[in-house]
Amino acid sequence: MIRVLIFAPSPAARAGFEHLYSARDIKVVDRVTQIDALADRVTEAEPDVVLLDASGESSDEILETLLESGLAADVSVVAILDDDAANEKSLDALRRGIRSVLPIDVTSDQLVATLHAAAAGLVVLHPSEVGAALSAAIRPPQPITDLPEPLTPREREVLQMLASGLGNKQIAARLNISEHTAKFHVASILGKLAAGSRTEAVALGIRRGLVLL
Repeated sequence: MIRVLIFAPSPAARAGFEHLYSARDIKVVDRVTQIDALADRVTEAEPDVVLLDASGESSDEILETLLESGLAADVSVVAILDDDAANEKSLDALRRGIRSVLPIDVTSDQLVATLHAAAAGLVVLHPSEVGAALSAAIRPPQPITDLPEPLTPREREVLQMLASGLGNKQIAARLNISEHTAKFHVASILGKLAAGSRTEAVALGIRRGLVLL
């Protein structure tokens, strides 16, 4: 049974997700309407996946608030965007830790399948996004240069854990440090590697030989 928390500020959007309540192997554990309350509700409800409706006028603010909170590192997030915004924002959102970005006209079967895949730790691309994702993936790599400031041994250890898909809470537990300290190490790694996301930091770490596969 997959535990799903729904964030949907619009009553119409919440009504559109009603089919999830009766879907097999899906349990809706909470519904949230305010983005500022999302992190606390996730902590309380402990969902496997957060289904995020960001299809309204405040989509930019909703996505940025979510990403700045670091929540996408600790729980799988599936986001739904307006069609005119999906192509522009989806790849950036995926690079920054969101598991899937879907257009607003996604079918019920596609949505349920995506929630199952995200709960299993997979990244899901809608068919309309595959071409753009492949184009981004085959861009010529930039030359590898020495870092202006090298990673410390602890930062390299944290980077290796990021490559294993661990979130801040899991890293903190593994290293017996506070979650705040774990977040500090992650932020330092991103800064030193000039990475815009944890995923990009891992990719750069692999290219530089800092991550063992």
